[in-house]
Amino acid sequence: MDWGNVTAEDLVDALREVDWSSPPRPLSEFFSRFTLPRSFPKWNSRLKCNLYYYRTNYFIMIVAILGLGFLRRPLAIVAAAITTLTVAFLNDSFAGTFSEKVTRTVRQFSPHLAAKMRPPLTPVIRGRPSAKRAIYICGQPRWVFVLVFSAVSFLLWFLSCGLLTVLWALTIGLLATVLHASFRIPNLKARLNTFREEFRQVWRNYSEL
Repeated sequence: MDWGNVTAEDLVDALREVDWSSPPRPLSEFFSRFTLPRSFPKWNSRLKCNLYYYRTNYFIMIVAILGLGFLRRPLAIVAAAITTLTVAFLNDSFAGTFSEKVTRTVRQFSPHLAAKMRPPLTPVIRGRPSAKRAIYICGQPRWVFVLVFSAVSFLLWFLSCGLLTVLWALTIGLLATVLHASFRIPNLKARLNTFREEFRQVWRNYSEL
C-alpha cells in the first residue's frame, strides 16, 4: 500500500472509524529503529503509516504528558480526563461501546429509561445510495455529548487556571508524536497485507459512501 496516496482526510476518517480497543505496541518496539527520512515523499508516507499503526501509543503518550503537567492541579486533571473522553467520543467504535455499556447499566435499574436511550431506527430504502450512518450515544446524537462535555471541560480548564499549561503540554505531546512518527522506521507488520487490509477496509467504507 502506498501511504503517499492516502490524504490527511482519509487518515482522519480511518482513525475515527477503526477500533481503538487494541493494546498499545510494546515499548521495545515503539522506541527502536529511528532513521532520518531520505526525502519528503518518504517522510510523508512514513508519518501517515506510523500515526495509524502506533495510534494507541501516541494517544497514551499525549494523555500522560498532559497528566504530568497537572500533578499539582487536581481540578485540571479532571478537566484533562473529560477532554480525553470528549475526543474519544469522536471515534465511532468507542462511542458505540460507551453507549452500549451505559445503556446496559441503566437497564439494571430502570428498563423503561434504558428503552428511551436506544438509538432511533434508520429506515433502509432500496435503490438509493447508502448514506453515512449517524452515531448516537444513549439515544442522543453524538454531537450533543461532544458539545456538553466540551463545555464542561472548558469550564474546568478556566476554573483551574490551567489553559496555558494545557497548551504547553498539548504542544509538547503533539510535537513528540510528530517527531516519533517522522523518524521511526515503519514496523515490518505495518507493511504486511493483514495491516494494509485493515486500513483499506476502513478506507473502503468511506469510499463507497
